[in-house]
Amino acid sequence: MSEQPRLGQCLRAVRQRYGWTLQNVVDRTNVALSTLSKVENDQMSLTYDKLLQICDGLGISVTELLSPDGASRVALTRRSVSRPDNTVRQITPNYDYNYLAADLVGKRMVPIVATVKARSVQEFGPLIHHPGEEFVIVLKGEIEVHTDHYAPRRLTTGESVYIDSTMGHGFVAVSEDEAVIACICSAPDPDLRRMMVDAMGEASAE
Repeated sequence: MSEQPRLGQCLRAVRQRYGWTLQNVVDRTNVALSTLSKVENDQMSLTYDKLLQICDGLGISVTELLSPDGASRVALTRRSVSRPDNTVRQITPNYDYNYLAADLVGKRMVPIVATVKARSVQEFGPLIHHPGEEFVIVLKGEIEVHTDHYAPRRLTTGESVYIDSTMGHGFVAVSEDEAVIACICSAPDPDLRRMMVDAMGEASAE
């Protein structure tokens, strides 16, 4: 079985494909050179919203960034069975992300299975904003959903929520055991292109 792809490997492959230096990526994305270098050397992980910021600056889809070989498998008959060799794992303070079906680019959805690590909204920090919508279902344990406009809502195994992702949102674990969710992120753009979110919640630049 092939080695599980890493984000650093994916980012380096994109740079090489387009002939970009790390400084070119810095200029396009406004992400610090030190951050990008650490990502490529597997010394730092990125959150989903930061991935979108990089993709917007580079003019590529998040699914292209997460595809190690960059193949454009866009036929209507395409299929991807999720296995370790096409799953990109990212560990962040709030979530342990597993991006599934990374061998397909041009997807209209980004499927993710994540372990929820934060135990309170205070520990989570500022709520996240990014373009599009998302559907989240609890696979294990219990979570609490926090958003800008609604009171916190607890969800247990098998329960789900559908939200507008431009609204500030965050999920925290409230069960004794670990909480695991499946999340499907989408966007108005069918290729998930031209999307950007930064820590200040700026709008995407078209």
